[in-house]
Amino acid sequence: MMPFLVLTVVFGLIVGSFLNVCIHRLPRGLSIVTPRSACPHCKAPIRPWENIPLFSYLFLLGKCRNCGVRISPRYPLVEFLNAILYLALFVHFGAGWHLPVLFALVSAMLVITFIDLDFQIIPDAITLPGIVIGLLSASFIFPDPFSLSYGQWPIVGFINSTTGFLLGGGLFYFIAYASRGGMGGGDVKMMAMVGAFMGWKAVLLTTFLGSLVGSVVGLFMMVFMGKGRKTKVPFGPFLAFGSLVTLFWGSVILQWYFSR
Repeated sequence: MMPFLVLTVVFGLIVGSFLNVCIHRLPRGLSIVTPRSACPHCKAPIRPWENIPLFSYLFLLGKCRNCGVRISPRYPLVEFLNAILYLALFVHFGAGWHLPVLFALVSAMLVITFIDLDFQIIPDAITLPGIVIGLLSASFIFPDPFSLSYGQWPIVGFINSTTGFLLGGGLFYFIAYASRGGMGGGDVKMMAMVGAFMGWKAVLLTTFLGSLVGSVVGLFMMVFMGKGRKTKVPFGPFLAFGSLVTLFWGSVILQWYFSR
């Protein structure tokens, strides 16, 4: 068991390094394949030993070895978070064909979070393929976070997935239309993707959790940071947080709610 846990963490760190490439390049319209990674400041190519996830940042003391400019702590943070999420998925859902798809979903949420924080956009390059993958995987292998029977995870199912896709996209399209620009099309496609992967219940719970956390953060910013009501706050990170909570604890939350 332990070797598989270690391999999962290592794999999560490696993928996390690639996620940093996506976060930096996708919103800028750059290729995520070429050219090779380089310092954003001095453009010096990053050597292989300087690109070891997490450890290279510590070894270089968080600075570019060529120009000495500080490297953003976001890079090791993304790698660390991705590794921890992969480990949590392995422990929670177990090994199986569903695991790579679960990995892809949580990694997509990390990329969405950090891109939306920096640029207030959610790239179609993530959500549109995600919708297709969600509809396909939910029909065959993706575990339903709201159903656990005899230690096995039933799949979401095609009808549940399709309903979730339509509800997520339709509900947020209506919100975007009613808010007259207060919510972007990226949020609409993101929630269509969440529904495609996890079904209609996940859309409702993710929306509730994202709105709750977003409201608390917004209130905190107004009271302690002097932000006004018209300050733009990206909603994608809160929806990503809500979707991850739903993925891991959706069933527990609903059982607690209906048992009261």
